[in-house]
Amino acid sequence: MDALKNTIDYGIIGLLLALSLWSVAVAVERWLFYRRVNFSQFSNARLLEITLTKRLVIIGTVAANAPYIGLLGTVLGIMLTFHTMGTSGTMAVNTIMIGLSLALKATAIGLLVAIPCVVMNNVLRRRVTELLTEYGVQHGTEH
Repeated sequence: MDALKNTIDYGIIGLLLALSLWSVAVAVERWLFYRRVNFSQFSNARLLEITLTKRLVIIGTVAANAPYIGLLGTVLGIMLTFHTMGTSGTMAVNTIMIGLSLALKATAIGLLVAIPCVVMNNVLRRRVTELLTEYGVQHGTEH
C-alpha cells in the first residue's frame, strides 16, 4: 500500500508541479513577446490577435483543471485511507484524521497552482487587449 500511496502523492503533485512550470514558462515567453511586438509585421488586426493569443490556452486550461487534478489526488488518498483502515481492522480516530488530512494536500496544491494561473491568464489577456487597441489606434481601425 505504501507504493500505491507514494505513486498517488508523487504522481498528482508531480503533475501539478509540471503543469505550473509549463504555465509559468508560457507566461514569461508571452510577456517577453508582448514587450517586443512590432505592429508593422501584421497586415490586419485578426492576424495580430491570433499571434498574441498563441499558447494562452495552455495557461487557461491549467487554471481550469488544476483543482480537479488536486481533487482526484484527494479522492484517491481518501479511498486509500479507507482501504487501509478496512484491511487493518483499526478504527483509531487519529489514524483516520492523519490519512484524511494528508489526502487533502493534493487539493491544496491544485488550488495553489490554479490561482496564479488565473492571475497570469487575466494579466496576459488584458495586455493582448491593450496591444490590439494600440494597433487599432495606429492603423485607424479603432471603434
